[in-house]
Amino acid sequence: MKERERKHVALWQVMRRECKRLVSRPLYLFCMVIAPLFCYIFFTTLMGSGLPENLPAGVVDMDQSSTSRNIVRNLDAFSQTKVAAHYSNITDARIAMQEGKIYGFFYIPKGTSAEAQSQRQPTVSFYTNYSYLIAGSLLFRDMKMMAELTSGAAARSVLYAKGATENQAMGFLQPIVIDTHPLNNPWLNYSVYLCNTLIPGILMLLIFMVTVYSIGVEIKERTAREWLRMSNNSIYIALAGKLLPHTVVFFIMGTFYNVYLYGFLHFPCNSGILPMLFATLCLVLASQCCGVVMIGTLPTLRLGLSFASLWGVISFSISGFSFPVMAMHPTLQALSNLFPLRHYFLIYVDQALNGYNMAYSWTNYMALLIFMLLPFFVVHRLKEALVYYKYIP
Repeated sequence: MKERERKHVALWQVMRRECKRLVSRPLYLFCMVIAPLFCYIFFTTLMGSGLPENLPAGVVDMDQSSTSRNIVRNLDAFSQTKVAAHYSNITDARIAMQEGKIYGFFYIPKGTSAEAQSQRQPTVSFYTNYSYLIAGSLLFRDMKMMAELTSGAAARSVLYAKGATENQAMGFLQPIVIDTHPLNNPWLNYSVYLCNTLIPGILMLLIFMVTVYSIGVEIKERTAREWLRMSNNSIYIALAGKLLPHTVVFFIMGTFYNVYLYGFLHFPCNSGILPMLFATLCLVLASQCCGVVMIGTLPTLRLGLSFASLWGVISFSISGFSFPVMAMHPTLQALSNLFPLRHYFLIYVDQALNGYNMAYSWTNYMALLIFMLLPFFVVHRLKEALVYYKYIP
């Protein structure tokens, strides 16, 4: 019983010591509170409308007919496209696009209206700058739709002239009507897809960095032995006492973004907020344990921070929310399982978007649990570093 009491006292002393360190260093306040809050507000307001609107585009209208002017007006009516400039030739429009003044332009050659009326199949062209992927994709979609609508309108006029009724004309132009139903995000809101992974991803990256820094700085400042003595020379008590205050703060920040996204912004959360809070807690614990592994593997502050930043940044690319993992090379598909954010993303898709039962995502929860067990493989190496390692600037 006395041994258990001593362990409790040692754990409490290490936690008090760590709380004092958190309060005394503004860096902790910035990385654990200010930076996450800034990112929450920044990303949600950056994509507040869901999709970019009024992307500047140009028009080269060589036809100058009522038909071409109607095409331009209809193109400008799309919410994502704004006809910002008219150019007299393709060269000027191309130069403007290369200079970044517009993201694309729509070209209407001379005689388009007359050729359409005489059924000689005129050609309209549109050019988009795919150096800016989202802007180029959205403009391409609007311009392609405008070209198809123009083609359909011209064909409909010809059919009307030949005596076809409206039903006959529409049956010829669109024999099969497509009824689309986007699931789970019917608004096609990019913010729903991106913020729900970018924000926890940034929190995960900050957890990596803070965990590595809080342990690495003990080695750098030669306070590691004092830290171990306070924990009765138990590396387990030392790590638990140091990281538990971090866990509380980071989980509070995780709870805040969940309430902010699902309660205030009303993002889809079909399973309720409790499963997402549990997934957030698992992500926080898994990220902290990964941080312990990083500093235990490379027990130098600068190398540990480099490891943490590299692993955290790669997580954004390989997690699957920007590019599907199933379309990656098989090697990368296997490597994607080595990142906690990948499993959190899959839990988010299953729980928040699809509304499945938590049991459906048991493999991802088990993966996060495995991340939590990884420090047991490096604790003895880490303890040796805390006791014997001499920091070399």
